[in-house]
Amino acid sequence: MSGTDRPPVALVTGGGGDIGRAIALRLAQMSAAVAIVDRDEAAARATAQLVEQGGARALAIRADVSLASDTIAFVEAVETRLGPIGIFANNAGIEGVVAPLHEYPDETFDRVLQVNVKGVFLGLKHVLARMMQRGTGAIINTASTSAIRGRAGLAGYVASKHAVLGLTRTAALDVAGTRIRVNAVLPGPVESRMIRELESQARDGGIALRQSRATAHGRPQDVANVVAFLASGEAAHVNGAAWVVDGGTTLA
Repeated sequence: MSGTDRPPVALVTGGGGDIGRAIALRLAQMSAAVAIVDRDEAAARATAQLVEQGGARALAIRADVSLASDTIAFVEAVETRLGPIGIFANNAGIEGVVAPLHEYPDETFDRVLQVNVKGVFLGLKHVLARMMQRGTGAIINTASTSAIRGRAGLAGYVASKHAVLGLTRTAALDVAGTRIRVNAVLPGPVESRMIRELESQARDGGIALRQSRATAHGRPQDVANVVAFLASGEAAHVNGAAWVVDGGTTLA
């Protein structure tokens, strides 16, 4: 690295959770300085400490990705303190509750879409605006295998992840022909707090989700490795793609 070169700057939303933390640590291994955004400030700081222990620069920010004011503020803070955002892992999301659609609470549906859809939209909007000025960047949205299938009892989550895939494809077309790429990663059940919570709420006692997770042996690191590839120059010709990371469980 020459004296004028700077390490890439990566922004990870939902970086205090299991998958977000794995993504932050993996991007740090690529010599990136990493900004971690999460509603849980303690969790964001814990991830930042792990990144710093590995030798990379880190910044922890508490924010609600569903608020435009928070999004504008954290994007500005990252670029002021770390530098231009070159990698954006648009990862924050919530699961909602497990309930049949006719019993699904209106307020929960609204909140899931606020975080999982509007949050992804706002991140795309405000990070892309800066990347477009520079003409380069890689964005990876975290969707789910729920973006390409249905799941009983998860109306809010499934609807939101279908929308994330739609936003990914729209953004990818908007930046086509530039050196900016927008892709999505679609994790299946992996060992994480979110999956354990869904299992605890499932009316079958979580049997189906546990079986799927056990079959795939999924780990947050498996998702992070694909994000790292999509963020790298090796994926320079990959745009608008939906990368399923599920050990093949959606094939059955």
